[in-house]
Amino acid sequence: MLRLLLIWAAILGCCHGQSEVSRRNSLLKVMSPPELEGTYGCASADFGFPQHAGSMTGVVVYPRPNTMACMNFDDFGISFRSRRAGGPPVILLVDRGGCYFTTKVQNGQKAGAAAVLIVNHRNEPLFAIDEPESGETTLDLHLQDITIPSALITKSLGESLRKASNNGDLVNVNLDWEESRPHPHERAEYEFWTNGNDECGPKCDEQVDFLKRFKGVAQTLEKKGYTQFTPHYITWYCPENFVLSKQCKSQCINHGRYCAPDPEQGFSKGYDGRDVVLQNLYQICVFKVAKKTGKPWLWWDYVTHFAIMCPMKKKMYTHECASGVIRSLGLSQKAVDMCVGDPHADEDHPVLKDEQDAQIGKGSRSDVTMLPTLVINNRQYKGKLEKGAVLRALCASFRENNEPSVCSNEEDIQTNQCLDNNGGCWQDMAANVTACKDTSTGTVCECPVLQGVKYIGDGYNHCEAPMYVQIETINQDWPQPIKIRNTHTYSSYLTEVVHKAIYNLFSGIFVAHKVF
Repeated sequence: MLRLLLIWAAILGCCHGQSEVSRRNSLLKVMSPPELEGTYGCASADFGFPQHAGSMTGVVVYPRPNTMACMNFDDFGISFRSRRAGGPPVILLVDRGGCYFTTKVQNGQKAGAAAVLIVNHRNEPLFAIDEPESGETTLDLHLQDITIPSALITKSLGESLRKASNNGDLVNVNLDWEESRPHPHERAEYEFWTNGNDECGPKCDEQVDFLKRFKGVAQTLEKKGYTQFTPHYITWYCPENFVLSKQCKSQCINHGRYCAPDPEQGFSKGYDGRDVVLQNLYQICVFKVAKKTGKPWLWWDYVTHFAIMCPMKKKMYTHECASGVIRSLGLSQKAVDMCVGDPHADEDHPVLKDEQDAQIGKGSRSDVTMLPTLVINNRQYKGKLEKGAVLRALCASFRENNEPSVCSNEEDIQTNQCLDNNGGCWQDMAANVTACKDTSTGTVCECPVLQGVKYIGDGYNHCEAPMYVQIETINQDWPQPIKIRNTHTYSSYLTEVVHKAIYNLFSGIFVAHKVF
């Protein structure tokens, strides 16, 4: 049982694996040969570029040799590129097995295929094709280069298509992603299943980068009422027989009810899984408190500021650091703490219990088992986790001619986030000075330069003049600059007063020196 627990933790920690639920989220229509005409279900892959609300018509080709597409087609002198303009797209039909799904699709793409259909090797419900775990293959490094769609089809359909292709029949099919499109609505509702862990490698870095870049878009759409966003976090429970084990105690809170994998995939160093669960809980509670104040979009500020100020690598992944970010956003620390509750209590936590319940699929929605996962209008998004791609998917959920202007002109979304609560950055109200800077990728909190002096600090909670401020005289006869020791935070006004006073004093000394 303990071995099973650790394996399950490793799967969640890597943020992806094979989904265990049946998902027929795309349609495949066979147009020829006549005896196969009809519409069939297929399961789209979770990598590559799906065609949201689009379709593709092409000719099915079953390769011989390399029927599993586990080797480079160039090694066999095979190319699926059209020899002249106007040729129909080639939809490559390959057998399952022998290598990873990603390997098959990438080899097909390199050879010029427009899409890949993978034939299941046994009769079973279809499942969504997920990418392999990080580190399992060197092709992981090139997943972002896969740009063609792919899908898993049933064994019976695959055998029929294979037979028709081998007989020399023209096999025309149409792939339709209409079912993967969020239903048109006046408002897009979407969820982002994420994690506060920042030590899981490229996957964590990708999530943080997406949050920073998408923050401005998300906040503006939310403020204008175009979207309703909800963040979610995956947790798992420890088997009852192992609640008192070292592993469960280090990975779980509330006596094994809510757990997360160890960030470093080991129990002897760094932070523990329970630290991740606690920070996930803080992020959920920040969202709930911000939502009650009518500003749910402050969640985006919190998670991006926390990622910058409180990383594990700097050993700042703490309650104290989280509290500093909460205060900088003007949220009630007391309200957040009440929401977080007692992580040592031997009882269900209402917030985390709701999160676990939300992981279970309902209706057309499947279980959430991977991180990150984006769900738009109850449909799982299957594109790249990048600003432009996600925005296009959100825009597809609006009725034609009823979408926000940003859908046709992304520049319309650019706003100065420093105007709202100073972007959560430090500011000197008396001197009207702020550390907030508005950039194309969102707000940046950097201590300002005042009177030629660069202030130092984190830019969020404090900025202060350096310990030594050099003041240069205007007369080169003076042997060297005077150094003024400073132990207090200067306001712009006080700094200017001090500079003028010293300048006037030195000017008087120079005049007296020249007279005598």
